[in-house]
Amino acid sequence: MAPTIEAVIFDLDGVITDTAEYHYLAWKQLGEELEIPFDRDFNETLKGVSRTDSLERILALGGKQHAFTEAEKNKLATKKNEHYVELIQHISEQDLLPGIISFLDEIRAAGLKIGMASASKNALTVVEALKVRHYFDDIVDAATVAQSKPHPEVFLRAAEALDVDPSRCIGVEDAAAGITAIHAAGMYAVGVGPETTLHEADYRVDSTDLLSLEQILASR
Repeated sequence: MAPTIEAVIFDLDGVITDTAEYHYLAWKQLGEELEIPFDRDFNETLKGVSRTDSLERILALGGKQHAFTEAEKNKLATKKNEHYVELIQHISEQDLLPGIISFLDEIRAAGLKIGMASASKNALTVVEALKVRHYFDDIVDAATVAQSKPHPEVFLRAAEALDVDPSRCIGVEDAAAGITAIHAAGMYAVGVGPETTLHEADYRVDSTDLLSLEQILASR
């Protein structure tokens, strides 16, 4: 028998809200400054990936992976974040994805803990702007972990913060790297998005408004 579920751990971008567009615009602006153009298809490969690793992928795309020192790369990553923070200044509860509040309410009503495992260093800022901080028992973001997704560290840290064994957690992600991280952490993986990208998820829905705790638990 599958272990009893005690917690649900969410990614932020693409699951609670769609800040992916803001990340794309911020990276695109930096890319243009570095004369490394890229499109939305390439941007898909950055989903769920840390800021540092995303920068490395962009530099490699432009053949400039050896053109900067580590100190210079840190400055570039900081500049991207400044672009992003500027873009998200006006984010509000209107930017919550469809069905998320009812899904969070359903989880709370079932007596489960709720955590967040985000690749964003701005997760807390975004969650507070969305007015949903009170739903989360703990938030673990990229600022507090050494390894980025698909490494499981952020999900393992979230489970630890919730004091729940990973095998009793459900992870919710919209990126392939996130699904890999959830599985590596020993959790049940729920994917939100297309099957072509998330075919390794244990349970998948096309959009957030289709998320149902009852159906997810039944699928196990």
